[in-house]
Amino acid sequence: MDRVEFIEALKLIEKEKGIDREIIFEAIEASLVSACKKNFGSGQNIKVVIDRESGDVACYAQKTVANPVEDSQNEISLEAARVLDPNYTIGDVIDFEVTPKDFGRISAQTAKQVVVQKFREAEREILYNQYITKEREVVTGIVQRKERRNVIVQMGKIDAVLAANEQIPGEQYNFMDRVKVYVLEVKQTTKGPQIFVSRTHPELVKRLFEQEVPEVHDGTVEIKSIAREAGSRTKIAVYSKNENVDALGACVGQNGYRVNVIVSELGGEKIDVINWSEDPKEFIAAALSPSKVLAVALNRKEQSAKIVVPDHQLSLAIGKEGQNARLSAKLTGWRIDIKSETQALETNFLMEDEEDSDEELETAEGIAEEMEETAEADAEETETAAEGEALEETDEPIED
Repeated sequence: MDRVEFIEALKLIEKEKGIDREIIFEAIEASLVSACKKNFGSGQNIKVVIDRESGDVACYAQKTVANPVEDSQNEISLEAARVLDPNYTIGDVIDFEVTPKDFGRISAQTAKQVVVQKFREAEREILYNQYITKEREVVTGIVQRKERRNVIVQMGKIDAVLAANEQIPGEQYNFMDRVKVYVLEVKQTTKGPQIFVSRTHPELVKRLFEQEVPEVHDGTVEIKSIAREAGSRTKIAVYSKNENVDALGACVGQNGYRVNVIVSELGGEKIDVINWSEDPKEFIAAALSPSKVLAVALNRKEQSAKIVVPDHQLSLAIGKEGQNARLSAKLTGWRIDIKSETQALETNFLMEDEEDSDEELETAEGIAEEMEETAEADAEETETAAEGEALEETDEPIED
């Protein structure tokens, strides 16, 4: 390959591979410096210059103008320098061409090695820059294979690692399956970028809502918090500053279409969408959905809440193996203690914490009184209804 072909080849590489020609030129020059030093000694300052247009290569020994001269290999006296050019002053650097006779052959071999190396480095760098922007985003990958317990997912030109602890429990990953994954980290290594992805991260759910719900994507609806147990259930709290926008309705979609698309993508994982509120009582009550909450008493010092639910909904509020209560606590940031209505009345549940503030205790007293009144009213209604049924069943008319 002659010099013109070499320059044309570099132009083609730049166009097709996106590798800057200047990077390759500089790398070749640096490599040729090492080759020259084998001829002239490693202690000498050597510079190699490749003409960017013609491809001609020249090798120079560099000497600094000094007075007095202490290193004859790398310095030249002011007097000798001014013989070459009267304008030289102390500190100037002068280039003396010392191009070897067989330098063309050496430069061609070196250029080939450097170009191959730079190809690899530049492609790794391009890939890294391409994927580092995808960190903390959701991308679609194609399952390729399993390595031990890890699943290898192809993402364009590179494979990502879905580690065992980032896989949804019970989910099957078959060859050529398309899966959406959350990019946890992109690391640059000597072998190229390495990507780690997740199917269990709570942010995966958030990003899926951003993709599926326009109001979340444009910021009209905010996702305030997420609590997730991957493969089983997720709770997500949403809010909108725009009073004309129903945050919950926007996320669920007509007939549940939007949320069902996300549920399907997560392999049937249940998703509870609730309205966020800055009032902790309202927020906690909503978080315990689908259970109905009768009363909430707060201990702000300990960031804990006592919850009362109807007797028949206690197991629903707690959830299977405590999941509903656990996710609600994680979603709201409050420790939650749940009792049924009967348990609360029998144990004076809302009053037993002495560290509650006066305001909270008054609230608790009011709640307890309301619960007692409600219980009495229910009992009266039940009794009245029973009497009415008994009267209807008698054959004799009732006289005034």
